[in-house]
Amino acid sequence: MGKVLWEDTISMMDLLMTYFKEKGANEDVSGILANVAITASLIIICFIIHIILKHIVMRILTKIIKGNKLQWDDILLKRKVIQRVILIAPGIIVYSLSPIYENVDAIRIIQRFSATYVLIVLLFVVGSLIDAIDDIYRTKPISKVRPIKGFLQIIKIVAYIIIGIVIIATLLDKSPIVLLGSIGAAAAVFSFVFKDSILGFIAGIQLTTNDMLRIGDWIEMSKYGADGDVIEITLNTVMVQNFDKTIVTIPAYSLISDSFKNWRGMKEFGGRRIKRAVYIDVNSVKFCTDEMITKFKKIIYLKEYINEKEKELREYNLKNNIDTSQKINGRRMTNIGTFRAYMLNYLKNNPGINNEKIIMVRQLAPGEHGIPIEIYAFTSDTAWINYEGVQSDIFDHILAVANEFDLRIFQAPSGYDLKNMNNDKNDSSREIN
Repeated sequence: MGKVLWEDTISMMDLLMTYFKEKGANEDVSGILANVAITASLIIICFIIHIILKHIVMRILTKIIKGNKLQWDDILLKRKVIQRVILIAPGIIVYSLSPIYENVDAIRIIQRFSATYVLIVLLFVVGSLIDAIDDIYRTKPISKVRPIKGFLQIIKIVAYIIIGIVIIATLLDKSPIVLLGSIGAAAAVFSFVFKDSILGFIAGIQLTTNDMLRIGDWIEMSKYGADGDVIEITLNTVMVQNFDKTIVTIPAYSLISDSFKNWRGMKEFGGRRIKRAVYIDVNSVKFCTDEMITKFKKIIYLKEYINEKEKELREYNLKNNIDTSQKINGRRMTNIGTFRAYMLNYLKNNPGINNEKIIMVRQLAPGEHGIPIEIYAFTSDTAWINYEGVQSDIFDHILAVANEFDLRIFQAPSGYDLKNMNNDKNDSSREIN
C-alpha cells in the first residue's frame, strides 16, 4: 500500500515537472516550480481544512455544548481545549502529505518541523486541559476540602518537561531517551532553582492530607499580615483575602514550618466564643440589705433565684444556730453574687447565645483594676458582624445594669475626674474660709 502511494506521489512530481517543462522551463526551474506548487497546494489544503473545522465544525460543537445541561464540556470550551485541538490538524496533514516531495532530505525536514508544530500545539492543549480539570473539580463540594491545584501544577510541569524534551529531540533528530539521560546530571541544578516549588509541593501534600487547610477557611497568620479567608491553594503559595479585601500571599511551606490559626473549628462547632470581663470596683461590693432583696425580687431573671437563695441561707443559718443580728455571721447574699446570678440568667435567655454550649459567669482573682467578672459563652451565629453585635449588646447591658446592684464599674481616673476632684477641693477650701 505504502509503495503504491509512494509511486503515486512520484508520478505527481513528475507530472508537475513535465507540465512546467512543456511551458518552457528547464530541468532545475521545473523542479523548483513543482516544489512551490506542491507547497502552495499544501498551504491551501491546510487553510481550507482549518476554516472548515473552525467555522463549521466548531460552531456545530459550540451549539451542541451550550445546548446541553452538562457543565464540564462548557468548561472545556471556555478553556479553549477544543479550539486548540483543532489547530493540530494542519500539522498532521503536512506530515502525512510530505512524501509528495521527491527529495528525501526535504521530506525529513518537513516531517520534523510539522511534528514539532504538533507537539507545540499539544503543549498548549495539555495546559488548557489541566486548567479545565481544575475548574471542573472546583464545581464539586469536595474541592473545598481537598484542593488539587498543587497536584495539577506538578503534572503540568512534568508534562511540559517531557513534551519539551521530545520537541528538542525531534528538532535535533535524536532519541528522547538520550536527552532524558542528561536530566539526572541536571537534577541538582533543578532542585536548587525550583527549591520553593519542591518545598511548596511537599507542604501542599501535608496540608491536604492532614486536612490542615481548605479553601474558604478563615485563617490568621500575623507574621504575614493574613487575617481572612483562603481563596486559593497553589503549588507554591496560599492566597488569603483579608477582611479589608487585600490579598496576602503566603508561601505554602510557611504554613507547615510556622504557626497559624484556623477558625474552621469554630464554624463547625456552631458557636463563637465570648470571653470578656468587666472590672468591678472593690469598694462597691457589699452585703444585700432587705431593701435591695425586695427590689431584686421584682426582677424577672432574679425572682426565682432570690426565693431559692433565701430559703437555702435561712435553713443553713438555723441549722447552725447562727446569730444573724451581726452581718458578719452566717451566710448572706452579696450584691456582686446576685449580679453574677442575674447575668447568668440573662445570658441563658438571650436569643443570641447558644444554650447548648457552655454558659458561665465567673469571678476571677482581684487585681489592680478591681474584681474581674468574666462572661464565658458562645453565640449562636458565627458570622463576625452578628457575633460582634451580640457581644456588644450584652456588655452594653452589663455596664448599664451594674448600678442597679450598687456596683461601680472600675476605670482609671480621667482628666475629667481629676478636674472635678480639684474643683471639689477648691469648693471645700472656700467653705472653710
